[in-house]
Amino acid sequence: MSSLLKYFVTLCISSVLAGTTSINAAAPGFVEGHLKIISPREVELANGTPASITAESYAEYPLIILSRDEKKEIARVTADANGNYRLALPPGDYILDVQGRPPKGHVRAKPQPFTITSNQIARVDMDIDTGIR
Repeated sequence: MSSLLKYFVTLCISSVLAGTTSINAAAPGFVEGHLKIISPREVELANGTPASITAESYAEYPLIILSRDEKKEIARVTADANGNYRLALPPGDYILDVQGRPPKGHVRAKPQPFTITSNQIARVDMDIDTGIR
């Protein structure tokens, strides 16, 4: 067999194997939940009514998905105007945490470990304390 023909056969076999690998790749799962922002003091607007949490409030505290060893950021997600979020992830073990932005100061939240399984939903709610007094 000529070397060109051997190269072509090898290329075809490699392509088939690569296609089979991508077909057998695990389907993603989902993480979803609710972000609750807790403020130690009531905030009042100029007219004396309590301020409500808005979409902009949630945008100030993006949620981050970390690898289980907490060394690599995998993804970020921002809760919607109702505080809900949903994100597709490959199967594996993760940590959900929150990223507070200056000048808001320190944000207290307990990192939440979770596991993603193919075609399943992991429910992880997050409460954060803004520390604003």
